[in-house]
Order: sequence, then structure tokens, then C-alpha cells
Amino acid sequence: MTKEEFQQLIQEGIPSELPPKKAYDSHINHAPKRKEILTDKEKKLALRNALRYFPKAQHAELAPEFAEELKAYGRIYMYRFRPDWEMKARPIDWYPGKSKQARAIMVMIQNNLDPAVAQHPHELITYGGNGAVFQNWAQYRLTMKYLSEMTDDQTLVMYSGHPMGLFPSHKDAPRVVVTNGMMIPNYSKPDDWERFNALGVTQYGQMTAGSYMYIGPQGIVHGTTITVLNAARMIAEKGDASKPRLFITSGLGGMSGAQPKAGNIAGVVSICAEVNPDAAYKRQEQGWVDEVIEDVDRTIDTAIAYQNKKQPHSIAYLGNIVDLWERLVERNIYVDLGSDQTSLHNPWAGGYYPAGLTFSESNEMMAKEPEKFKEKVRESLRRQVAAINGLTAKGMYFFDYGNAFLLESSRAGADIMDEQNENFRYPSYVQDIMGPMCFDYGFGPFRWVCTSGKPEDLEATDRIASEVLDEIRQNSPKEIQQQMADNIQWIKGAQENKLVVGSQARILYADAEGRMKIAAAFNEAIKKGDIGPVVLGRDHHDVSGTDSPFRETSNIYDGSQFTADMAIQNVIGDGFRGATWVSIHNGGGVGWGEVINGGFGMLLDGTDEADRRLKMMLHWDVNNGIARRSWARNEGAVFAIKRAMEHEPRLKVTVPNNASDDIIDRVL
Repeated sequence: MTKEEFQQLIQEGIPSELPPKKAYDSHINHAPKRKEILTDKEKKLALRNALRYFPKAQHAELAPEFAEELKAYGRIYMYRFRPDWEMKARPIDWYPGKSKQARAIMVMIQNNLDPAVAQHPHELITYGGNGAVFQNWAQYRLTMKYLSEMTDDQTLVMYSGHPMGLFPSHKDAPRVVVTNGMMIPNYSKPDDWERFNALGVTQYGQMTAGSYMYIGPQGIVHGTTITVLNAARMIAEKGDASKPRLFITSGLGGMSGAQPKAGNIAGVVSICAEVNPDAAYKRQEQGWVDEVIEDVDRTIDTAIAYQNKKQPHSIAYLGNIVDLWERLVERNIYVDLGSDQTSLHNPWAGGYYPAGLTFSESNEMMAKEPEKFKEKVRESLRRQVAAINGLTAKGMYFFDYGNAFLLESSRAGADIMDEQNENFRYPSYVQDIMGPMCFDYGFGPFRWVCTSGKPEDLEATDRIASEVLDEIRQNSPKEIQQQMADNIQWIKGAQENKLVVGSQARILYADAEGRMKIAAAFNEAIKKGDIGPVVLGRDHHDVSGTDSPFRETSNIYDGSQFTADMAIQNVIGDGFRGATWVSIHNGGGVGWGEVINGGFGMLLDGTDEADRRLKMMLHWDVNNGIARRSWARNEGAVFAIKRAMEHEPRLKVTVPNNASDDIIDRVL
């Protein structure tokens, strides 16, 4: 397909003539059938909602087709309108449009739906089992058309995947404002998502799926690498440190697919259990896991052999994680590190597959017998926790990796609480590692995408980022020397680790100073013509992007971990400080109703305007979160915000005064 042909198809939007129906492609990894939750009256409403995208003359043909999709899959995806062109991130100059910022957003949308990147590409789901870019293919087509038409004095408004339309604004406003799943609080339970998503009126945007900022599993490889590295440092005195540590975890779909690659980089031997053959072998084909083994004992034996050879290695066990945990207990195997990254934010609809059922049996039961399936999940979680408890009693360090494992296990009645029955017996990885070491000091998942699509541009940006960090490190305080060292090592090894899946993208953890200086250096390189335009962004899982009491803000102990002011303020502030697009979501990462998270995207095009925007916005985007963490009396954040105020005289933040325990105890 030529560039001109592609541009014409994008500008067409929803075709005026109905395209032929498409056969269901069984070679693609599809979303599971969602449970039947709508009443007969609501099913009629779902059809009315779907048909409003099309002229009345087409309704007679489309209505039975959409009704069949609703019956067969529990959703109306409008498969007929799935484009025939290859879904991938093309170079920015391939996209039609009057606004370069809008064209950059089209690059990012296409990348999120690339089959090499997306978990369920035909259902427009990028990762996490339900993290959607759009609800249906009509929304995709209409959104791309709007972006191809918009100018720099318009803003596209996105309501949970639906493009509400272009509205007059101004050049300093965001080009796109995205909301996903923003529910009235009393209508934010898991079944509410099932119902309202089936009606076609909301969606689960995850973190970076519905905000067009997913960069494949690389996005979490870095965070997982940092987590595993520091988890190993925490147990330096335990076990046999002369061998690679044995790391047991689960999940290879979407974000969790990063775990084996991160394990290799961190120098451990890892076993990652996965029940879906498509996901396991996809990761092997992509080079993200070294081998797939279907026998549990051979899996364990192979891992031990690599430990004895003192060689990092990653194994995908094609089977249920509970069977693996229980077999490790039975064989009295010493495990150094343990975690879990199944999508337990979505336990009843494909996020977790219980022991005792095959993959296909689970998919059938969750749709046809949802209550029975729920009990199977709860039973499986109780067994999983019992096995984990047995291994931690012998020395294993287990941490929750932010997927709601601890939360759902507690709700299942598993033995997961401490002796006082007040807290979970195991920490979140944010509580022990990422919070006090990274987020409190302002370090989080800064990322960028080279919109030219050229590998040489990515190589150049890696070099620029490395040089900037090396220079910053020379004068960095001792409190952040380890963070600087880990990230410099990461970026210098980025090319050899072959982390790119989809777009030419990179991620590293940087603080406000690092982000601003790296971005400014990129913009200067673009101005000189050394590289093409670059999109900046981050995971919502960051210093100030997310309020999540069981993950991002789990190391907030002043009682405010259940508030969401920080995430909302973050997005509002990014919006008027120069972001190209902003997004705010309900539910990303740990579950519908459990978290509010916000993100942004920013185009660097080599202009003075971009330089002004990046300095203004990136400073706020980080320091908003440090200020909140400082007010919660987090020691590292107090240090970081005082340092930030020294660097920027216009920044004046309320700093806490700590009350002594003696005074509190005396009066209460």
C-alpha cells in the first residue's frame, strides 16, 4: 500500500459503503467471551448504541450481525469494520493531517493496536485482558478521521473510546483529552464495568492502552528489572549468593510478558507460568523468554541446572502457576524470589485462570457459569497462597507486583493477612522498593518514541540520554546515586537487549531534572535535523500519575492513600502546561474502582515552543507527586522536594512538621 492510498483510507473514516463481513481469524489471540450480563431490554439498548454510528439505510443489515456478536462474545466489536491495512506504527509523515501533533497521536494509536504489541488486537485490547484503546472499530475509524482533519486550534474530546468530536480551543491547549471509565463512585464495581462496557458506553483503558502510550512489554521490563535487582539486594545475606537467584512468577500476556526478559537482564533464573499457549509461544518467538516447557518437573529441573551452571535463563512453564507452586513445595525446592503478575484486577473475565481447569474450560465456564467460575478462582487463590506461605517460611522473599494479587487473595479467604489481621503479610513491591527508592525521589518511567520509525533515531536518542545522565550523575547527591547508576547501566545496554516491540521506543527511570534535560537535548537534536520528531510520555505508574492504595501509593501512610487528588491535579496541570494530549482513567493496573490514574503525551518537534512546553510541564508532572509524598511524611520525598525548591525559586511547597510519638502517646 502506498502512502497516498493509506492517507485516503484514514481520511475516509467509517466507509460510506459497507465493507464485506470478515471471517473470525482463529490464528489471532482473542479476548475471552464476556459473561452475559445484560437484560433483554439492555441488549436492545446496546444495539441502538452501536447502530448510531451508521446511517439508517445500513441498520437492517448490521443489526442482526451486531446482535450475534453480542451473543457470541458479550460485546459488539464491529469486526466487519476492522481495517484491511496492516496495523502498525508508520513513520509520522505517512499520516494525513494539518496538525503534526495530531499525526503523532495517530502513530501512537496504531502502535497500541499492532498485533506484535496488542494482547487481543481484533478486540482493540492492548494488555491486561481488558485494557482497550477503543470499544469498537467504528470508534477507531472515526477518531483517525478527526485527527486527520484537526488543526492546532481544535481539541478532540474522547469519552471512553468514543470520539465526541472536535471543539474549538487554541494552540496551547491539548490536542486530545481522553477519559476512560470515569464512573459515579457507586457504579464502579466489577460487574458495573461488565454491564456498561457491554452497553457500549464506557471502557477500561488500563494505564497506557486507552491513553495511546503503550510501547510493548519494554515499558515494564525496566521497572521489573529494577524491582528484581533490588529484591535480590534485599536478600543478599540469604540463600546461596554464588548462584543466580531463582525467581518464580506467572503471566506472559501483555505487561507480564516482560518478566522473563527482565529476569535475564537482572541476572536471575526465572520460571514464569502461563496457561495460554498463544501468549507463551509468542513471547518465545519475540525473544522475550528463552524456552517453553510443558512438564512441571522438567521445568524445575531445567531451572536448577541453569542455577548450577551460574547462567541466567528464563523459562515459560506452560501450565497453571498453582501447580508449579505446589510442586516446588512438594520437592522442597529453595526459591529466592517470588511474585505474581496475572491480571487479578480482572479476576472473573480472563485475568486469572484457576487450577484444575484447562484454558478452554475456564473460558467456557467464565461465560456460561460465572458464579461457579468465581468460586474456582477463589479456591485456586487459597491454594496458591498456601503454597507461597510454605516457601516463604523457608526463606523466600515474596512481593506483590501490583496486580491486586494480595487484595483478591484476601477477598477469597486465603491466609494472606498478618498476625494482627490488619495488613497483608507480604509487601507490595512499591512499599519495599519502588516507592521509597524511586517514586519518593521523583524517579519514574519516562519514555519516548521516535516517530520517524528509524532505528538509527532510537540509537541516537539512547546515546543522548546516556550522555545527559552521565553528566547529571557527577553532581548528584548520594541519596540518588544508586538510581542514577542503575539507569545509566540500563540505557547503555538497551540496544543489545533488543527491547523494541512495535514502535522505536525507549524507557528509563529519571527524575524531573533528568527528564527535562534529556527532553531538551532531544529537541535540540530535532532542531538540528539529526533526528525526527519525538513523542515523550510515561507510564501512568509513576511519581504523581496514579492514586492507587494497593500499588503506587501503597507507601503513603498518613491515611490519604485512598484519595485521588494527586492524579486529578496531575492531569489538569499537565493540560494547561503544554501536554499534547492528556488522559485520566478509572481502574488501570489494579482494578475497576480501585485506582485513578492519569497520563500525558508530548510531541517534540524542534521548535522553541516545544522547548518552553517541556520545561514547564515535566517539572510539574514530577514535583506534584513529590510534594504529595512529602506531605505524607515520606523521608525521601521531603529531601527531594526541598532540593527541588532550591533549584527553582518559584516553587514553594508546604513541608510537614513531624510530631513525636511521646506527645501523641501522652494525650491518647
